[in-house]
Amino acid sequence: MSTLVFLEHHDGQLQKGSLGLLSKAATLGGDDLAGVVLGSGVTELAAGAGRYGANKVYVADDPKLDAPLPQPRVDALAKLVRERGIETVLFAGSVLAADVAAALSARLDAGLNWDLVDLVRENGTLVGKRPALQDTVYVDVGWRDEPRLALFRSGVFDPAETGGEADIEELEAEFEDFSLAATMVEQAHEESEGPSIEDAEIIVAGGRGLGGPENFTLAEDLARALGGAVAATRAVVDAGWY
Repeated sequence: MSTLVFLEHHDGQLQKGSLGLLSKAATLGGDDLAGVVLGSGVTELAAGAGRYGANKVYVADDPKLDAPLPQPRVDALAKLVRERGIETVLFAGSVLAADVAAALSARLDAGLNWDLVDLVRENGTLVGKRPALQDTVYVDVGWRDEPRLALFRSGVFDPAETGGEADIEELEAEFEDFSLAATMVEQAHEESEGPSIEDAEIIVAGGRGLGGPENFTLAEDLARALGGAVAATRAVVDAGWY
């Protein structure tokens, strides 16, 4: 079974979620597990994927892939999947990955299961696990044909280094005219202190009980004192408090 993992990267580093998904895919068996890195000036990033289970890493290094826009990535992935006959394509949850997975599904007329929290092999068949009914039950989901596309919930797998090196294969991407119609004029990043919610060992969460957005300073002060991160319930996020 040929499996491809979309390896997302930012600021010169492969993302933890992508490496965790690669580690998970390596436990499913088979010797045809590859990663794919798309971007500009990213060739050096590819070598590190071998430590997390990839036998091969495809690299499309092109200035047109510099901005984190989905459609040029869909062009490169669609060509790769078609030419190599890849059976399964896996994405770790992120805004970019969700856009790419959905568009690739449409481009290839392929089935996409999303919000998965696990992937197992049962009697030789891949089965995804998706939470339902407010995460109180798990539903088994599958695919009717190939290629299979799967988008996983953020942070469900931790990276596990197993050693090894991956063969690096360079790709020559081809782009549709419409895929280059959008350009990114600016990237803005909110400055923050302390660990992210994904990485924090301690999380201080606030909800409607705080009474108002001005009282989130209590959660921030406590998180700072404990070396943790601040989180907020969905209700107060929807209300615009945090």
